[in-house]
Amino acid sequence: MDQQPSFEKSLESDMSRLATEIKTQRERPEMQDAAEQKLVKEAIRAFPELKNEPHAAASTPQAQSDANSPLPAYAQSAPAEVKLEIEYLIDVALKKGIGSALTESQKAPAFVQDAFHDALAGRLYPELQKRGIVK
Repeated sequence: MDQQPSFEKSLESDMSRLATEIKTQRERPEMQDAAEQKLVKEAIRAFPELKNEPHAAASTPQAQSDANSPLPAYAQSAPAEVKLEIEYLIDVALKKGIGSALTESQKAPAFVQDAFHDALAGRLYPELQKRGIVK
């Protein structure tokens, strides 16, 4: 039975960092009316810029068009190798942390990076809601 490592064990150190970055994003004038999930995505995008700070960022199950897939709806029809690359990056984030996954994603094409950010934001969102970080 191949269970994913618990959220707390694999990404707990990333959660406080992501919470801090979401708060920072929420304070930006251009993000005042942004949807909560957009705030999470922008916080993930900003994560590499925070590498030298003491905290780290997060990941959780996502709202998705296909309940069995972690991919955003627009990536569902992508070629199999693209889907695998996105899923691989999500796996890296869950097992090694968001920083490692973001570093790895920089080698990928822009579509893969964007889909990865969307998928990760979707996976993080329920956990962030549960913790009261987003609505």
